[in-house]
Amino acid sequence: MASLTQEFLTGVAPVADPDRVLATVLFTDIVDSTRLAAELGDRRWHHRLVEHQEVVRQQLARHRGREVKTTGDGFLATFDGPARAIRAADAIRAGLRDLGLEIRVGRHTGEIELLGEDIGGIAVHIAARVLAAAGAGEILCSRTVKDLVAGSGFAFADRGTRSLKGVPDSWQLYAVELAER
Repeated sequence: MASLTQEFLTGVAPVADPDRVLATVLFTDIVDSTRLAAELGDRRWHHRLVEHQEVVRQQLARHRGREVKTTGDGFLATFDGPARAIRAADAIRAGLRDLGLEIRVGRHTGEIELLGEDIGGIAVHIAARVLAAAGAGEILCSRTVKDLVAGSGFAFADRGTRSLKGVPDSWQLYAVELAER
């Protein structure tokens, strides 16, 4: 009702805030994908990417993740909880290793903007920068994720405080230490 009053008095409809929700943002990336594509050739590489997508989508469904989009050799997905994102990342990593693919994963939990089927906001940028800091086979997360899953039985290795390109402040990053399969 207040928006109708504002529009009547000013002659201008108020600008609606974008839809924002709290989510855990997960990025994956195949390590050395360009080298692998060159070694395998286009046809075999395409087949490997299709297998990759099947593994990731199966684990997203199993762990209640939502695929936002693929990034060529990776995925952007969201989860309603950080523990599910950790378990999904571990299962994806294991499934892709069975295919001879190594990935790296970056995660952050924060408010995101819902932009139709896409997402935006600084939390997405932070997750992308965490991914960029991850090494081969590493599931890296921000301190926010670590703090939110306290008591859930996960172990973390401190990877130090880092500046994330374009993001204010310094960020404490952690690698999730799960049993290797």
